[in-house]
Amino acid sequence: MSGSRKLSSKDIERILKRNGFELVSQKGSHKQFKGVVKGQKRRVTVPANKKNFHPKTLKSMIRQSGLTEEEFIEDE
Repeated sequence: MSGSRKLSSKDIERILKRNGFELVSQKGSHKQFKGVVKGQKRRVTVPANKKNFHPKTLKSMIRQSGLTEEEFIEDE
Protein backbone atom coordinates (compact mmCIF):
# COMPACT_ATOMS: atom_id res chain seq x y z
CA MET A 1 0.00 0.00 0.00
CA SER A 2 1.42 3.34 -0.98
CA GLY A 3 2.12 5.37 2.15
CA SER A 4 1.72 8.64 0.26
CA ARG A 5 -1.92 7.98 -0.69
CA LYS A 6 -4.31 10.14 1.35
CA LEU A 7 -7.97 9.21 1.09
CA SER A 8 -10.86 10.81 2.95
CA SER A 9 -14.15 9.23 3.96
CA LYS A 10 -15.78 10.81 0.92
CA ASP A 11 -13.11 9.29 -1.36
CA ILE A 12 -13.68 5.83 0.14
CA GLU A 13 -17.47 6.18 -0.21
CA ARG A 14 -17.12 7.22 -3.86
CA ILE A 15 -14.82 4.25 -4.62
CA LEU A 16 -17.23 1.82 -2.95
CA LYS A 17 -20.27 3.21 -4.79
CA ARG A 18 -18.45 2.97 -8.13
CA ASN A 19 -17.88 -0.70 -7.36
CA GLY A 20 -21.56 -1.39 -6.69
CA PHE A 21 -21.66 -0.93 -2.91
CA GLU A 22 -24.67 0.72 -1.28
CA LEU A 23 -24.96 2.53 2.03
CA VAL A 24 -27.14 0.33 4.24
CA SER A 25 -26.64 1.73 7.73
CA GLN A 26 -25.08 4.53 9.73
CA LYS A 27 -24.61 4.35 13.48
CA GLY A 28 -22.76 7.14 15.19
CA SER A 29 -19.60 7.94 13.28
CA HIS A 30 -19.50 4.77 11.14
CA LYS A 31 -21.22 3.93 7.85
CA GLN A 32 -21.88 0.39 6.62
CA PHE A 33 -21.77 -0.40 2.91
CA LYS A 34 -22.87 -3.69 1.31
CA GLY A 35 -21.94 -5.03 -2.08
CA VAL A 36 -21.07 -8.13 -4.09
CA VAL A 37 -17.51 -8.56 -5.33
CA LYS A 38 -16.40 -11.57 -7.36
CA GLY A 39 -19.61 -13.38 -6.41
CA GLN A 40 -19.23 -12.84 -2.66
CA LYS A 41 -21.32 -10.59 -0.44
CA ARG A 42 -19.18 -7.97 1.29
CA ARG A 43 -19.72 -5.44 4.07
CA VAL A 44 -17.37 -2.49 4.58
CA THR A 45 -17.33 -0.24 7.64
CA VAL A 46 -16.20 3.33 6.91
CA PRO A 47 -15.55 5.85 9.70
CA ALA A 48 -17.44 9.00 8.72
CA ASN A 49 -15.99 12.50 8.32
CA LYS A 50 -12.30 11.56 8.36
CA LYS A 51 -9.79 13.44 6.24
CA ASN A 52 -6.99 10.85 6.41
CA PHE A 53 -6.91 7.24 7.51
CA HIS A 54 -4.16 5.36 9.27
CA PRO A 55 -2.63 2.93 6.73
CA LYS A 56 -3.89 -0.09 8.70
CA THR A 57 -7.45 1.28 8.74
CA LEU A 58 -7.33 1.86 4.98
CA LYS A 59 -5.93 -1.63 4.42
CA SER A 60 -8.73 -3.10 6.55
CA MET A 61 -11.40 -1.35 4.46
CA ILE A 62 -9.77 -2.62 1.26
CA ARG A 63 -9.68 -6.17 2.65
CA GLN A 64 -13.35 -5.92 3.73
CA SER A 65 -14.30 -4.81 0.21
CA GLY A 66 -12.81 -7.89 -1.45
CA LEU A 67 -11.02 -5.72 -4.00
CA THR A 68 -7.27 -5.77 -4.50
CA GLU A 69 -5.31 -2.68 -3.46
CA GLU A 70 -4.73 -1.94 -7.15
CA GLU A 71 -8.45 -2.23 -8.02
CA PHE A 72 -9.37 -0.05 -5.05
CA ILE A 73 -6.79 2.69 -5.61
CA GLU A 74 -7.08 2.82 -9.42
CA ASP A 75 -10.70 3.83 -8.95
CA GLU A 76 -9.72 6.89 -6.92
